Amino acid sequence: MPPLLAGWSKVGEYTVNYGPVMSAEKQIITIPEELAGLRLDQALARMFPEYSRSRLKEWLLAGAITVAGGPKRPRDAVSGGEIVTFQPQAEISVRAAAEPIALEIAYEDDDLLVVNKAAGLVVHPGAGNPAGTLMNGLLHHVPTLEEIPRAGIIHRLDKDTSGLLLVAKSLTVHTALVRLLAEREISRHYLAVCNGVLTGGGTIREPISRHPVDRKRMSVQQNGKPAVTHFTVKERFAAFTYVNVKLETGRTHQIRVHFAHRRHALVGDQTYGGRLALPKGASDELIQILRHFKRQALHATRLAFEHPVSGEMVDLETAPPKDFQMLVETMRGDTGND
Repeated sequence: MPPLLAGWSKVGEYTVNYGPVMSAEKQIITIPEELAGLRLDQALARMFPEYSRSRLKEWLLAGAITVAGGPKRPRDAVSGGEIVTFQPQAEISVRAAAEPIALEIAYEDDDLLVVNKAAGLVVHPGAGNPAGTLMNGLLHHVPTLEEIPRAGIIHRLDKDTSGLLLVAKSLTVHTALVRLLAEREISRHYLAVCNGVLTGGGTIREPISRHPVDRKRMSVQQNGKPAVTHFTVKERFAAFTYVNVKLETGRTHQIRVHFAHRRHALVGDQTYGGRLALPKGASDELIQILRHFKRQALHATRLAFEHPVSGEMVDLETAPPKDFQMLVETMRGDTGND
């Protein structure tokens, strides 16, 4: 793999940094005997815990990692005692210019931070949103995040979803948090308001994939990726239900797609909710609120995980924004008998 040149280039609508984000020093190490029998990619992940397994696999396939002087496949078994030569490669990291965007920081230390993202704020730059994103604001708040893939952002929230979002400040912590997320050790809880009155809580287990026709949407597809959403009823209203939601998996638009599939689309969802249907007997106040609530009623309210450095539990919770609270309060006061 040829070395990447330092500097900036345009790739589509993104600005890409080809500068190295880690040490380029060659490492020569012997595979420990206790790893005998493992796949090579599994052994490498244990030997180099500061890098993710997928990243090590990419470097192995690119020839940046050799075993006994030659190339090996990720699935090849190791015997123990082989000499591994490892030349860390420069990362290609999509990023954007730093911008002084106001961010509400719910938690921060030397290793990571948690942002309480506002509804309407896009997380990553993309087509139609080249600037003014959360990533732009993070790069201004912590300039060294330009050295981390995705500026340290561990998971994402849709533009119109508010709430807590986790960001790593170093490559080592980023790798650790990504692993925690993959192993479902990061607990993510949401508040949502859906159409219709639910009789009780439950679990939605429906695979999700890209919509076969509208590629901007997701949909339940039997050949999709497994997706599991747990929910409980928090409060029932005349024509709506306030729910607690806990993600077991984290597919794109998962909560919105699952509830729409059950014919209980989230209130205000412009993508999966269809045309606004006003409930019979709704008060004038509720009708006005519903007509002007132009985003999905979804808020990432709680985030809990074991800190990858201190080992202590980080358990954060934040209330939904004012528009969400006003929606709930208006529904609570509406009997549906007007």
